[in-house]
Formats: sequence, structure tokens, C-alpha cells
Amino acid sequence: MFLRDDQVLLDNFHVLCDYGIPRSKIGKMYKEAREIFGYDFGVMSSKLQAYENLGLSKPTVIKLVSSCPLLLIGGLNCELVEVLQKLKALGIGNDWIRGYVTGDSMYNWGRMLDTMNFLEKVGYSEEKMCSLFKANPALLFEGSGKRVYILFGRLLKLGLKTNEVYCLFKQNPQILSSKYSRNLLQAVDFLLEIGMWIEDIADIVINHTEFLGSCTLKRPRSVCKDLKVEKDGLCEIIKEDPLKLLRLASKSKNKISEKVPCTDLSKHREKTSFLLRLGYIENSDEMTKALKLFRGRGDQLQERFDSLVQAGLDYNIVINIVRQAPTVLNQSKDVIEKKIDCLKNCLGYPLESVVAFPAYLCYDLGRINLRFSMYAWLRERGVAKPTLSLSTLLACSDARFVRYFVDVHPEGPVMWESLKNQLI
Repeated sequence: MFLRDDQVLLDNFHVLCDYGIPRSKIGKMYKEAREIFGYDFGVMSSKLQAYENLGLSKPTVIKLVSSCPLLLIGGLNCELVEVLQKLKALGIGNDWIRGYVTGDSMYNWGRMLDTMNFLEKVGYSEEKMCSLFKANPALLFEGSGKRVYILFGRLLKLGLKTNEVYCLFKQNPQILSSKYSRNLLQAVDFLLEIGMWIEDIADIVINHTEFLGSCTLKRPRSVCKDLKVEKDGLCEIIKEDPLKLLRLASKSKNKISEKVPCTDLSKHREKTSFLLRLGYIENSDEMTKALKLFRGRGDQLQERFDSLVQAGLDYNIVINIVRQAPTVLNQSKDVIEKKIDCLKNCLGYPLESVVAFPAYLCYDLGRINLRFSMYAWLRERGVAKPTLSLSTLLACSDARFVRYFVDVHPEGPVMWESLKNQLI
């Protein structure tokens, strides 16, 4: 066919050209939104005018529809309208977006809107959001806010709870800047590559967010080569003092020492000595695994170990406990003492109960109090056996606990929700 045989297509083509759309863009518009070239006379002009009526200048409308021709299909794009309204409320003019919309990208206005709503939810003020978008427009326009979701998702994968991520964003508003978020995610990848456990990485991210986002790191292989250590050795150094990550791996600092400081070797030796006293064999695979499992300096691990002995457990029994459940010693002395006090004075179980179930000392106090409060409520009503083991109550999944210790009483679900509101 000849183009002149499709008069409707030509009419719409001329409307776009006369409006100011570059002819070089119209082929792309035809491929992405072919149906707009079938509009009856006057329809195309009315749609272009509708966007001007929103307060957009003609050059901005030209940039928008040539980059996003789908905006001309149907009525006004409600999501774009909401984005413009939110930007206006922040003090950003409607024509600001013209400088950042390009024909090379696809734009998801709904996701942009979700990004702005997310930032409001985590506590960004209008002033902070305005400054953020003006300083970093790519946050909205590159991937339509995708970076926010990538960062949010990565933090959730580390085991952080949603409210913890919200607090992190609120306390560190600069976290969304291009360089800051890139450095933070690079640091997470660095720690994963050297074999650090997810829980340890999460702790470092929460406690040292600003420091992780402020520096660009070398590759782990380069740092290990400079320090003459293996990845597991580097991992131990950083776990002992996360701020060493900046001094050891930052690209921006001066030439780092080629050897690990003596203090780090000393700490490593202290930890090894402690594990030897527990019966681990030097240079064995078991010792290597234990060095990764036990967190803290040798003197800290010894202090936590001693607190169990001082509570009334036999020395050799404590050795068996920590070898069965190494993470017991990854808690502070105060936390261990609180759990033992809870066991004896709140739950009414003898201290020896932890011998059969050492993992009791690894559970969160919130979980312990919640489940045993529900169990006590059932006992008072004669529904539960009087002396169930710690493992029966703590080791089962939430779904199994609800099935056997909540739903067994008509008022159980109501009581369970009430306890959760009180204790969590």
C-alpha cells in the first residue's frame, strides 16, 4: 500500500508534526502505540491539549508523548497526573521532568508513584524528598524508581524486618543517593564473597550503614592479597571490628599495611586458645568451622562460658552444650543470664533442662515468653500436660504451635492474639 491510501494515518501524522513532535520520533511512536494513528479527526489534538491543561508546557508535552506514546491511548494517564501532583506539592514544577525523560527508556508511572509513597511512609519530609529528587533525579527516572525496590529487597534478604528497613531509610536519608546505595550494596556483596554469615552482615549493615555507604571498596581478592590472608581470615578480622573494613578495603585511603596488625593476630590466637580448651583439635576442619561459628574475642567467649558455669552447670556439661549449640556463646553475658533467670524464676524449669535442649539459650526471649505464657494459660484450664519439655514448646513451627497449643481451646485464638499484642 501507499501511505496516501491511509488518509487517517496521514492526518494523525500531520497533527503530531504540526504540534512539534520531531519526525525522527514518529516511527518509534508508531511501533509502540500504533492505534493512536487511527484516531478520528480532532481526537489527537484534544489529547495533546488535555496534557497542556494539566499545567504542562508544550515542549514538556512533546517530550513526554514522544518518549511515552502510550500516554496518548485512552484518557489522561491517572498515575502520571498523581506523580505531577505529588511533585508540585514538593515544590517541583511540572516542567521539571522534561529535562530527565528520554526516548531511550520505558517509564512506569505507577512505580514512580509507589516510590514516592514509600519514601513518605519511611519518614522523608517534603523538604528532604524535594532535595533528594533535585539532587538525584535518576532515582525516579532510571528504572522508574527501581533502585529503591532493589535496595529494599536486598536488605530484606539479609533478614532485616520491614520496620528495621524503614528505620534505616529514615535515619540515613542519603541511603538512596546513587553513590551511597551503590557503595552499600557493593559492601554487602564484598562480605558475602568472603563467606560472612547473613546474620553477621545484617548486624554490620544496621550498625554501620553510614560508613558502608561512604566508601568504595576494592575486590576481596585484592584485599586478601595485600594482607596475605585467606578470605576466612579477612572475615574474622572484619567481624571483630567492622570499621577495619574501611581501613583495609577502601580504595580512597592511602596504601594499606601489607600485614595484618599484631592486635588482630593476637585476637585470633586468643580465640583459638579458647577453642582448644573446649577440646577442638588445632588446624582441624572442625576448628576451622568453629572459628567461623563462634563470634567475639577469646576473652568475651570465655566470659560467656564462665557465666554458664557460675549459673550452676558443671564445667564439662557446659563444654557439651556449647559444642552442640555454638551460637549460645554468640550472645552477650547479660542476655545469657537473662535467659537462665527466665528459665528458673519465670518458667519454673530446673537449670538442668538446658542440658537436654541447649538450643533454648539460642531462642529469642520474645518467642520464649510468648509461647510459655500461652502454655501456662492452657495449663490453668487443664487443657495442656503439666510438664512439657522445652523443645516441645519452642522447636516446633509457628503453624504447629498454633494447631496444638492455641486452637485446642475455644478461647485460645483470642488469648494468643492478646498475648502477642502484649509481649511482642
